[in-house]
Amino acid sequence: MAGAEGDDSLYPIAVLIDELRNEDVQLRLNSIKKLSTIALALEVERTRTELLPFLTDTIYDEDEVLLALAEQLGSFTVLVGGPEFVHCLLPPLESLATVEETVVRDKAVESLRKISQEHSPVDLEVHFVPLVKRLASGDWFTSRTSACGLFSVCYPHVSSTVKAEIRQHFRTLCSDDTPMVRRAASSKLGEFAKVLELDYVKSDIIPLFTALASDEQDSVRLLAVESGVSIATLLPQEDLEDLVMPTLRQAAEDKSWRVRYMVADKFSELQKAVGPEITKNDLVPAFQNLLKDCEAEVRTAAANKVKVFCESLPEDSRETIIMTHILPCVKELVSDTNQHVKSALASVIMGLSTILGKDNTVEHLLPLFLVQLKDEYPEVRLNIISNLDCVNEVIGIRQLSQSLLPAIVELAEDAKWRVRLAIIEYMPLLAGQLGVEFFDEKLNSLCMAWLIDHVYAIREAATCNLMKLVEKFGAEWAQNTIVPKVLGMANDSNYLHRMTTLFCINALSEVCGQEITTKHMLPVVLKMSTDQVANVRFNVARCLQKIGPVLDSSALQAEVKPVLEKLATDQDMDVKYFALDAISGILAGQNNLPIMMLL
Repeated sequence: MAGAEGDDSLYPIAVLIDELRNEDVQLRLNSIKKLSTIALALEVERTRTELLPFLTDTIYDEDEVLLALAEQLGSFTVLVGGPEFVHCLLPPLESLATVEETVVRDKAVESLRKISQEHSPVDLEVHFVPLVKRLASGDWFTSRTSACGLFSVCYPHVSSTVKAEIRQHFRTLCSDDTPMVRRAASSKLGEFAKVLELDYVKSDIIPLFTALASDEQDSVRLLAVESGVSIATLLPQEDLEDLVMPTLRQAAEDKSWRVRYMVADKFSELQKAVGPEITKNDLVPAFQNLLKDCEAEVRTAAANKVKVFCESLPEDSRETIIMTHILPCVKELVSDTNQHVKSALASVIMGLSTILGKDNTVEHLLPLFLVQLKDEYPEVRLNIISNLDCVNEVIGIRQLSQSLLPAIVELAEDAKWRVRLAIIEYMPLLAGQLGVEFFDEKLNSLCMAWLIDHVYAIREAATCNLMKLVEKFGAEWAQNTIVPKVLGMANDSNYLHRMTTLFCINALSEVCGQEITTKHMLPVVLKMSTDQVANVRFNVARCLQKIGPVLDSSALQAEVKPVLEKLATDQDMDVKYFALDAISGILAGQNNLPIMMLL
């Protein structure tokens, strides 16, 4: 350190060494994050000769520090002198690619892949490929798993001799004794296949794919499925049936549900890769089996793909296949015991109507929609209501109202208040799907009826619902349709209904705007200030405070102020309290006057 003090040029590296040896992890982490600054201070030659060897030799640290280092080194090419010297970054990244913590290894591999693009073909063979070989033949499984992610980035740019060596190393890793290595190889098989020549895909990759898809570990087999889909896109149509399909058929019937789940999850990509003929002959029966699978997770994944699968079927036989093979399975899933299966189906089933046309939708799909609309799980009902516009486009609003609307009305009047509450929450969505005219004709009366429901939670939700409807349909619609009915409730004999009027005005004043609030709502609120029931009077005070910001100052002074002054002298303590609160909240803020000056 004495030498460092005497030579300013050594200062950055000396500080770095001090900070990296500090006991405080955060200090070490901050130091690593400043590496690029330190490298700039040292300049390229000393970064290569001092900083990188130090990082390679002396860092054994917390995972978060190593992770930051692995990320930093991926952007270090310029700091070591550009592509010509990029190979200097390989030693520290090689060390990081062998550590025990997965996220650090993955980040090191990501940085190695990034800097591999900056190597010349010669440097790749001299520096990068030997690194890959060392990792691939390392004693610890950690280095061998990291190697799997590096084959595809160097393969296209090296000589045929080196390519043969790379393929051999990859083959060895695919049959490694450690499951984690085979898993890594399986996950990178498709990616590696994409950079290989077609002949080698057939001669090398297909046997590896077949072996990995039959591995004793299901975690290896399921990753092979994903790679199999990528491989299928590379092969000519005539080779698919012999080389890929037997293995994929076997995966669709695998004893492990995780493997079958992966097949279901990748089914639309697989369908696209293999083309119409194999889809008809092989994939349709496989898809049926996945929809009937004994595991709910597999059925859920398959149900999610129903619409996409049906859309991609060959046009000449699409309707026949759906009606004969797919729809019977869908009918079973509608009453599945698992809510996630039903919910997944409900999110896509409406899309079948555009594929099957009006007659089939009315005859076969509408009964299924009705069942799902009455399902006990709210998510299933919501998914049906959310997609009503698909069906509306096919069968028209009238047909829709005759079939599905009675079910919605029935739910809206259900004896269980929680069911009614669920439908209220869907109403703005439904209104948007059906349009204003249809809504006024069929559903408006329902929304108004909820305002006088005997359960407070329903009345509260109905008030919120009106606000959302006005946001959707506009203030003019509110003035003509909603406001008169709401204000009419101010004369109801039941004080709870009169209070609901006030709650509605609270909610609607802002969305309706100043003119409607001042002209139509304010007079009703002021009139209610003389109500016989104290609860109504103090809610008048609260309502005036709520709508105050919407009103102009003249209305506040001339109309609101006298009423609040009168309520502030009310015999009921609560009325007096809320009136004073309203005066301080609105009028004082409006005029910047002390409360007593306003009273």
